Amino acid sequence: MKFENLEDFYQVYDQHRTYVKAEVRKKHIKNFDNQIWHPANFMSGHSVLELGTGTGLFLSYLEAKKVSNFIGIDSDPKTLDFMPASISERVVIGDLWAEIDKLNNLFDRIVLLDVFEHFSYFEGRRLLELLKGRLKEGGKVILRIPNASSPFGLQYQYNDLTHKAVYGPGSIRHLALAAGFGVDKCFSAYRGNAIKRAIEQIVLGAIKGCLTEPPPLWGANMMVVISPLSKMD
Repeated sequence: MKFENLEDFYQVYDQHRTYVKAEVRKKHIKNFDNQIWHPANFMSGHSVLELGTGTGLFLSYLEAKKVSNFIGIDSDPKTLDFMPASISERVVIGDLWAEIDKLNNLFDRIVLLDVFEHFSYFEGRRLLELLKGRLKEGGKVILRIPNASSPFGLQYQYNDLTHKAVYGPGSIRHLALAAGFGVDKCFSAYRGNAIKRAIEQIVLGAIKGCLTEPPPLWGANMMVVISPLSKMD
C-alpha cells in the first residue's frame, strides 16, 4: 500500500471503523427525534436521501417512523452485511459524486451524519451546491459534524485521518453561505444518559460563568439544518 494522499488512508478504513448491526432501539428513536426529526420538521410523507449511511441505523429509524420513500448512498460494501434486508435493498454502494449525478428524483430532506467533515472546504461547497439541485421546494439538508468550537469535539474530529475540514458554528455558516444556503438551526447533538447530561449542563454552566470567552456550543458534535437561500435573500 502507498500512503501519499489523505484519501489513501481509506485503504485501511474498514479496519479502523466499528461496524454495528443496525438495530433501532428506543434510545435511538429518542435521539433522532430530538436531533433530526423535530428540528428539521420531518414528516412521514417526506422523501429522504442519506449520504454515508454507515450500517443503516438512521434509515432503519426512518422505517420505524413510517417513512417509506427513502434511499441511501455509501461507498463501503461491507456495511451491507450489517443492514436489515429492507434497508440494504434501498442503499446504493458506489462513488458518492457519481451516484448523486445519477439521481433523477428530488428529495424533501437530505441527511449527512458524520460525513461532511470528510470533504475539504472546496469539496463541501461543491457538494452542497450539487445537493441544492436535488432538493424539492422547501427542502432541507441536515448535517451532524464534530464541533471544533468545543474542547470535547476534538476527540471526534481528530480520531479519523480522513477528516479534511474542521467546523464550528461560525465556519459552517460561512461555508453554507458560499454554497447558497442559510443556516436554520445549529445546536449541540447531545446523547447518552439523561442524568449525566443534566449534571453536565450544571457543571458547564458554572464553568461558563468563569470564562471570558466560552464556546458558542459545548456539545462534542453539532447538528446543522440548512435551507437554500431564495433569490430575495
